[in-house]
Amino acid sequence: MRITGAQVFDPTRGFVSKDLCIAGEKIAEEASDPVSAKGCYLIPGLTDLHFHGCVGEDFSDGDAAGLAKIAAYELSRGVTQICPAGMTLLEDQLSRICAVAAAHRAAGVPGAELAGVHLEGPFLCAAKKGAQNGAWLHDPDLPMLRRLQEAAQGLVKLVTVAPEQPGAMEFIRGAVEDGIVVSIGHTTADYDTACAAMDAGASHCTHLFNAMPPFTHRAPGVIGAASDHPGVRVELICDGIHIHPSVVRTTFRLFGANRVVLISDSLRAAGMPDGQYPFGGQEIVVKGPRATLAHDPNTLAGSVTDLMGCLKTAVSFGIPLADAVTAAAVNPAKVLGIYDRVGSLDVGKTANVAVLDEHLELKAVLFHGNVAAGSL
Repeated sequence: MRITGAQVFDPTRGFVSKDLCIAGEKIAEEASDPVSAKGCYLIPGLTDLHFHGCVGEDFSDGDAAGLAKIAAYELSRGVTQICPAGMTLLEDQLSRICAVAAAHRAAGVPGAELAGVHLEGPFLCAAKKGAQNGAWLHDPDLPMLRRLQEAAQGLVKLVTVAPEQPGAMEFIRGAVEDGIVVSIGHTTADYDTACAAMDAGASHCTHLFNAMPPFTHRAPGVIGAASDHPGVRVELICDGIHIHPSVVRTTFRLFGANRVVLISDSLRAAGMPDGQYPFGGQEIVVKGPRATLAHDPNTLAGSVTDLMGCLKTAVSFGIPLADAVTAAAVNPAKVLGIYDRVGSLDVGKTANVAVLDEHLELKAVLFHGNVAAGSL
């Protein structure tokens, strides 16, 4: 297949006018069978490394059929790689969801590729637990993490930790030695503590600005520490609810597009109507684009927007499309260590492609070279 007439994303040049050639499952130098996509944008399939669920299902349910449904929906939305996040749960529950993830991947279930598991809990602090269940919080525990990694058969790629908690620094060093990316989040850590965590190997920040101290001129906190550590990438929920448009623009200027990772942090209510839904042993209420705890309507509980919707929102806030694609496709693939095969449209990589029209509406999704949703 040779897709003609489109603007094709290039990670170094932005968008260029050229044909995109696909042979079998790969991006190729040449191909026949031209197909016109005049006026469209071709971007790599996105990677969401922090979301909980969609279409009524939650990864933390530990349900194989639910995970299959999640993967199918995400693929239909142009998210071709997923790294779903577990909540703060008891170890046996976390072990179960890790085992379900491992079985899902081993079985080759259709849908978006399960590229990893993100353990967002339970190694968090109570004061910034947000919508996490405080009864199940746990101090950073490296042996526990390794047991969960064993259950996941190596699929745990990302773990969030509050670095001020007892044992956190040893936990961070051990996790990094095991090849797991450590993210700072749900934390009260000050600048010095955050710096110490980053010096110990933490290289990521969970949903920047949310569930952490604010960035102020005398107390820069986690945000300032991340800015001062060039190897640290930061997540940003760009659903139009969690972060003000000005802060989104400021974050891209402060960190640069190569260090921002767009995430959806979506809940089971994504793709569903308004109503009340279970969430990590609690209940949430969804009204329009906003989800809050049922017992505390002032506490946000994730988003109801998928990552492709977040990309479009970022552009509406003034982020250049190429920068938004970098943050939603290139950077998360690099974090998960899969950029050698996905995350860009370079020759030789897997042909996972999202086709957007001139209004950035999703027109088609190609997965491993085949049309998986929409049409060309």
